[in-house]
Amino acid sequence: MKHTPPEPKYWTYDLGDGWTAMAGKTDVDNDLVSFVVAKQTDHWFHLSGAPGSHVLLRGPEGDVATRQLLEAAAAIAAYHSKARNAGQVSVDCCLAKDVSKPKHVPAGTVNIAHSKPIIVRPALPPGYTV
Repeated sequence: MKHTPPEPKYWTYDLGDGWTAMAGKTDVDNDLVSFVVAKQTDHWFHLSGAPGSHVLLRGPEGDVATRQLLEAAAAIAAYHSKARNAGQVSVDCCLAKDVSKPKHVPAGTVNIAHSKPIIVRPALPPGYTV
């Protein structure tokens, strides 16, 4: 019998011009967002050094994310983390293809390569609440 992963649960944010951010709701959902939902070319975000959602930024095929889009997705990752009420925080950003899952580690635990920090204040896009 083939094992089918559960349907991931995540918040979705429309950032305009065909760009969407998706944030996992639980550790298991974070794994599913990072390894089932993610396309290799999606940008991936997570608060540096503390628990929080894995966030994907996906846009139209071939489009390049602007700094403003990267910062908006990073702010979403910071908002869906233990640093929600902090001031400025550092969020790791890399391509989804640079995220890997070590064997025998808890859900939500990943290794990342080629990440760049983005400093933001935790926030959701205008008009969104949780």
